[in-house]
Amino acid sequence: MTGTTTGLLERLHAAGLTDIDAVEPATGGLAATAGLARRADGTPVFVKAFDEPPADGVFAAEAEGLAALRDAGGVTTPEVLFADRDLLVLSVLRPRPGTADFWEQLAHALAGLHTGTRHPRFGWHRDNWLGRRLQVNTWEDDGFEFFARHRLLRWLGEPRVDEALGAEDRAALERLCDRLPELLPVRPACLTHGDLWAMNVMAGADGRPALIDPAVSYTWAEVDLAHLWTTAPPPEAQVFFGLYAELTGLDAQWRDRMPILQLRQHLAVIAQFDPDWGAADTVRATLAPFRRR
Repeated sequence: MTGTTTGLLERLHAAGLTDIDAVEPATGGLAATAGLARRADGTPVFVKAFDEPPADGVFAAEAEGLAALRDAGGVTTPEVLFADRDLLVLSVLRPRPGTADFWEQLAHALAGLHTGTRHPRFGWHRDNWLGRRLQVNTWEDDGFEFFARHRLLRWLGEPRVDEALGAEDRAALERLCDRLPELLPVRPACLTHGDLWAMNVMAGADGRPALIDPAVSYTWAEVDLAHLWTTAPPPEAQVFFGLYAELTGLDAQWRDRMPILQLRQHLAVIAQFDPDWGAADTVRATLAPFRRR
């Protein structure tokens, strides 16, 4: 079904949404097939499915994540219209505007999410998915242990990661994990989006920022910040970073931490996609100081 919408239409009809007679391809996603459709009453909907779902609960976990961001964090997300093993149907959002004002609004929304959802532990009550790979969310009391075990070392053993990173790289990653308490400040856990690259930032009906495709957990807020910082946000987004730092009281060294925090996402990209758009080279460069000489 990859790259086509025929399978999406078939799944919509199987789910009882028979008032849809066509699906147009949608761009932007990497892990699933997506499309745009219109119901008989004119309501537009966004539709997403996998060729083969990596697990039965993938879309249920995504729907739950969208609800958590909206209900606990006050962030705009699409309405979930239908979710089962094979299909996710959402209300349609708008493309984000290319203005600095929009990114200022996002800074306020994300700062509110991160500062208003503090949690005593790191994790989530269930595992969920980052693309097509399981995101392990086992509860931990220690943020360094959680990040090392479930966000970095978790990717070792993935075939593409083992192929891309040699034994010295993998050992360097383990040494970096051992030194995380020296490299990163102690920070509380909060609710995070978990996959916050620029393509997952859209706009709601009122034009204000809205988020899609979450992989939520309670972890360090800077995991979200790092993902935006290192995935080529548009020029008008630069206002976001200074304002977010001011609103959340970040120290002056926050930029220095971004490569370490973004290792998790680069490893996930290596594990899932070929080519990896330079992720392996970036990982090796970040690990270079931790190789034995």
